[in-house]
Amino acid sequence: MASVSPATPSICGAGLGGRRRRRARHAALHPSEERGRSRTVASEWGESRIRGGNLDVLRSLARRGDRGTLAPTSEGMAEDALEERLRRVKIRDAGHGYDALGLDRAGVRRALRLAYPLYKHYFRVRSYGAEQIPAEGPVILAANHSGSLPLDGVMISLDAFLHTEPPRVVRAVGDYFVSRLPLVSTLFARAGVIGGTRGTVRHALEEGELLLIFPEGSPGIGKPFSQRYQLAPWRVGHAELAIRHRAKVVPVAVVGAEEQWPVIAQLPVQVFGAPYLPIMATPLPLPVRYHIHYGAPMELGRGPEDADDPELVAAAADQVRAAVEGLIARGLEAREGVFR
Repeated sequence: MASVSPATPSICGAGLGGRRRRRARHAALHPSEERGRSRTVASEWGESRIRGGNLDVLRSLARRGDRGTLAPTSEGMAEDALEERLRRVKIRDAGHGYDALGLDRAGVRRALRLAYPLYKHYFRVRSYGAEQIPAEGPVILAANHSGSLPLDGVMISLDAFLHTEPPRVVRAVGDYFVSRLPLVSTLFARAGVIGGTRGTVRHALEEGELLLIFPEGSPGIGKPFSQRYQLAPWRVGHAELAIRHRAKVVPVAVVGAEEQWPVIAQLPVQVFGAPYLPIMATPLPLPVRYHIHYGAPMELGRGPEDADDPELVAAAADQVRAAVEGLIARGLEAREGVFR
């Protein structure tokens, strides 16, 4: 499978004509985005205002990029909107205060409050096609992985929470060493992160959860800058699990994270099982703009028995990889610059 070559980023962008052409091309590539923008912004204003003649205003807001179900004018409004969505999340509490995999409402609330300022103001995330995430049933979001630290996972999880209806908490599947991290592992679990063991993932899919899996694993976030937007070896576990548990797979491409935190060195030091210790070029991640693209749900295999055929599983994983590569290529072509 050919890898996608990185496009040369333009920090300043082109002239007005170039921007218009890129926007027109982007609209053609993502026709559902324009519908999604108008719909979600309209929900903030109310149908009565549309009937009152504010449709042009709403369209103007959508063109400016005010995406998502949250379009607050203050942090207080944002917190209220997050809380309202969180109240509608169903948590299967077995009587311990959290579900069988460790998630509780307070942990999710804490994670939302910490992540939302990064999502809204620092990385200024733009979302495309999130309405294609199924509203119920077992689903796997299969995404490219990058950025030295898994901030891309945080942004995808929050983006999906904001754009699914009813709201769905993403259960990000962490690498094997995440559960070994003292204190932090418990905080992650309370926010919805689960371990990558087969039994844990099987239980989550049987419960109809929305999972986030990075088939590249930790090699994805450890790629050198010269290999940005070229997928690392694509593991097949997500395809086998999707086939066995009849879960739909939604391909996801993150554009922007590859440039957020360049690594100048990787020390061969294993801390709590992590494969290396990264040395960053900057003390903080750069304020790049995130673009998160979702593809159409994919149904892999003909039945659970196909999960026992290595060739069929590998072919299914290749289909998902090709879909992610296509989204990456389209996202790179459409964006106007690393910070825009």
